[in-house]
Amino acid sequence: MRAPAHLWARKGVSAMLLLPLAQLFRLVAGFRRQLYRRGVLPRIAVGVPVVVVGNITAGGSGKTPLVIWLVDHLRARGLRPGVVSRGYGGAARSCVEVDAARAPAEVGDEPLLIHLKTGAPVVVGRDRVAAARTLLARHPGIDVIVSDDGLQHYPLHRDLEIAVIDATAGLGNGWPLPAGPLREPPARLQSVDAVVQVVRGGPSPPRTWHGVTGWRVDTRPGLAWRLTQPQDRVALAELPLDRNCLAVTGIGRPQGFFDMLARAGLRCETRAFPDHHAFQPDELPVDRPLLMTEKDAVKCRSFAGTQWWAVELEIAPEAGFVAWLDRHMTTTRPPG
Repeated sequence: MRAPAHLWARKGVSAMLLLPLAQLFRLVAGFRRQLYRRGVLPRIAVGVPVVVVGNITAGGSGKTPLVIWLVDHLRARGLRPGVVSRGYGGAARSCVEVDAARAPAEVGDEPLLIHLKTGAPVVVGRDRVAAARTLLARHPGIDVIVSDDGLQHYPLHRDLEIAVIDATAGLGNGWPLPAGPLREPPARLQSVDAVVQVVRGGPSPPRTWHGVTGWRVDTRPGLAWRLTQPQDRVALAELPLDRNCLAVTGIGRPQGFFDMLARAGLRCETRAFPDHHAFQPDELPVDRPLLMTEKDAVKCRSFAGTQWWAVELEIAPEAGFVAWLDRHMTTTRPPG
């Protein structure tokens, strides 16, 4: 249930025409949420702490880079994290463990990227409880699970909920899907443990969303690596580009990527594709210098040109959020 981001940014005529469906979606989603909140439907614990990283809006919010950072941070603190994800865009119906040989079309581009970047075990499955159990059965040493984009998957018991908001897009027009981007009402932010706002440059965003204070997470470009030779890594300023370069992406908010390149001093023609787009060899020029996100790169490795580069996205959470997270993980960590 997706629509162009510009449709969700304002309360225009096109969005208003979808309001009847949006109200139906709101009622059904709210009724389901209450069933779990009141205990009519059970939440299932899997035996280790679960940290959910999700959002209340559809479209890109910076969730995947935060999951990658979180897995690395937990490991640096002596924990052994694993990840479960729905695997949006992947064809897998049952629980499947992600490895480097898996195709994005099978397991989804984001879970594959998380595994490649962190090396952590990742299992995808539409049933997050089954995915978590599969993960623990195959990797019994895991002592904390990060659930990627699982805020609305209520059957899985969670110890911490982190809601991610894109600071630029915010909550869009504030309407439910499909008239707006909201999966749940703004009041849902009052029940999560932390709200994180991902800042992609520009002016400082508001610190409070609907009465809830959000932690700031800044983004910055990292190194670039060549798709045909991933070990070939250079700073953006050292990229061998010319005026013929092309920047492409298939993410939820493509302008954020293009703006990041511009702030780094790179001037390229830009071309945006739909979120989670399955790139085909005939869609991209092999003979031009080309820049893309790492999420796009995992889908283009098999047919990449020699001048195609993936740009890393690094995030820097503010110190208060890191301290908050460490305190809560100390209290939720099982003994042993």
